[in-house]
Amino acid sequence: MWRFPVPATEASVPLTRHAVRDRLWAQGMTGVRYQELVDDLLLIVSELVSNAVTHAAELSPQVVTELSVLGASVRVAVEDGDPYRPKALENDTASTGGRGLLLVKSVTLQAGGVCDVEHTGEGGKVIWASLPVPPEPGR
Repeated sequence: MWRFPVPATEASVPLTRHAVRDRLWAQGMTGVRYQELVDDLLLIVSELVSNAVTHAAELSPQVVTELSVLGASVRVAVEDGDPYRPKALENDTASTGGRGLLLVKSVTLQAGGVCDVEHTGEGGKVIWASLPVPPEPGR
């Protein structure tokens, strides 16, 4: 498991996204076979870190992203110290925001993965998504 703590600031969103991308590439997830998986994971990381920075920074000066490659799946999790458990809002055309978790759930389900929100032992929360690794060609 790889952990990447950052301050709960807007600058941490692209910093985390690039760090996760580099870590995935270091794990050999390059090329056409992994492109969609990497793109989906980077979108999920961007949304989750952005949500943490926007909604939890007051109670959580730090956001921690974890990445685990577990054989047939890749799990990404974002943890903050805010105990509020967010809910995915339905598509409200009058609202200019609030659809990040809906997007995360949609991307995760479309990829054949799962996602959830859990409380941490320290009183915060962790939001995670696990996506399947594409099979090798010919399998």
